[in-house]
Amino acid sequence: MIENLEYDAILEQFKRILRENGLKYTKQREVLIKTLYNSDEHFTPEKLYLYIKEQYPELNVGIATVYRTLNLLEESEMVTSISFGTQGKKFELATKPHHDHMICKKCGLIVEFEDQIVEKRQLGIAKEHGFKLTGHMMQLYGICESCSKNNIKGR
Repeated sequence: MIENLEYDAILEQFKRILRENGLKYTKQREVLIKTLYNSDEHFTPEKLYLYIKEQYPELNVGIATVYRTLNLLEESEMVTSISFGTQGKKFELATKPHHDHMICKKCGLIVEFEDQIVEKRQLGIAKEHGFKLTGHMMQLYGICESCSKNNIKGR
C-alpha cells in the first residue's frame, strides 16, 4: 500500500467526488486512481482497462467503469487529457507540476517538457490582450527522433 500524504489527499478528494456524484467507492476505482498516481504514462481508457485487468486479475473491472470514472475525474479536474482526434484521449493525473507536451504524429510518443521562457511569454501575450490567464495546455506536434531516423512520414 502506498504510504504518501499526497496520495492520501488525492484519495480523499476522489472519494468526495464519487459521493457528490452518487457513485460508490470500489476497489476497481481505487486501483484506477492508484495506477494513474503511480505512472508517468498517458493512458487511453482502453489501455488503462487492459493494464488493470492484467495487474489485478482478481478484480472484475469493466471498461464502462473505466470510462465513467475517467470522465468524472476529468470533469472534476483531477485528471487532464490530451485529445488525439478519432483515436480518442489519453489521460494523466492532474497533480503533476504544470508541463506541456510534444507529440509524435507517427508513433504517438508523448514527451513532457517545462520551459519557463515559454510560460513567461504566454503570460505576456495574455496581458497584452487584456486577458487574465487561468490555465493553458500546449501541445506541439511533429515527428520524434526515432521515427525521423527510420524515415517514416507523419500522418
